Amino acid sequence: METYCDRCGGPEREGDHRRCRAARRMEPPRYCTRCRRRMVVQVTPMGWTARCSEHGTLTSA
Repeated sequence: METYCDRCGGPEREGDHRRCRAARRMEPPRYCTRCRRRMVVQVTPMGWTARCSEHGTLTSA
């Protein structure tokens, strides 16, 4: 099963995603890792939610 980078949306096994992983420490995911769809992201003072129309919602801890 193909997986995708949650920041740039590119295939996880292709390219160098070190910059994406570093940026993700400070920002929410933008793409679903399972289907590559752009997620609906909402950032609040308490955290964030990211929703994929196919695979559901992720939330910050």
